[in-house]
Amino acid sequence: MTAFALDDPIGRGPGLPRPGNLLRTAADSIPPSGLVLLGILSVQLGAGFAKELFALLPPSAVVFLRIAAGALIMGAIARPRLRGLAWRDWAVGIGFGLTLAVMNLTFYEALARLPMGIAVAIEFLGPLGVAVAASRRRIDLLWIGLAGMGVVLLAPWGDSSSVSWVGIGFAMVAGACWAAYILLSAAAGRRFPGTSGLSFAMIVSAVAILPIGVTTGGADLLQPELLLIGLGVGLLSSVIPYSLELQALRRMPKHVFGILMSMEPAAAALIGVLLLGEILHAQQWAAIICIVAASLGSTRRRR
Repeated sequence: MTAFALDDPIGRGPGLPRPGNLLRTAADSIPPSGLVLLGILSVQLGAGFAKELFALLPPSAVVFLRIAAGALIMGAIARPRLRGLAWRDWAVGIGFGLTLAVMNLTFYEALARLPMGIAVAIEFLGPLGVAVAASRRRIDLLWIGLAGMGVVLLAPWGDSSSVSWVGIGFAMVAGACWAAYILLSAAAGRRFPGTSGLSFAMIVSAVAILPIGVTTGGADLLQPELLLIGLGVGLLSSVIPYSLELQALRRMPKHVFGILMSMEPAAAALIGVLLLGEILHAQQWAAIICIVAASLGSTRRRR
């Protein structure tokens, strides 16, 4: 955000605080753990509102609205500089963006076939796998087994009324992309200044998903109310949580941040119940608890 001079012509006056300072002051007044939990709530609310849009638009079109809105906002906040980039920088940035596109597309396809809590729990196996691979401790076998038990409990072995194998497959692909996203995000952070790497990736992602989104969404994408909801989904799912998490990471240890983020599948299940009326069975809750416990255990061991 560009700061105005004290004698700016807008008429705000020299004694009034700037919007950027107000936002930073508001964020500083909230404990970092609160910022993380607000970010989790924002992401899951965005997913819930996106799922409600599936009655009007196919998942691929909703993904396009979300990514396009996020790219426009992030591009305005942190415009990526393309001059002087080496070919390896381009490769990392484009790979980052394509991974982001596939991750969101497959997750929304999973969301269209699974309850929110189940889709997020399965997708969460991606970052869990990255954490376990980085640790290499014997106790990690326990967390792998616990996560595997969760997947077994979620699988529709006898009854596929609320859970489908296709949805599980999409969620697993989204989880694999999430793992790749973590690795590429670190690589982009070393090659792009500030948050411009994420802005670059979101723009690439929007361009990549545009043909699919426009083809499936058609003229419905031009409806003002749908565009407005898509903007809201983009804010809730990308811009707001990323900003909150960035502020939180500056004020808390990374292992504490990881422990709090492990609660995301449970938060998704609760939002699914409250917002979408997705009632889960006891076995499904047990599966989500297994995956959350595995994530908590792996994160605490990396301390």
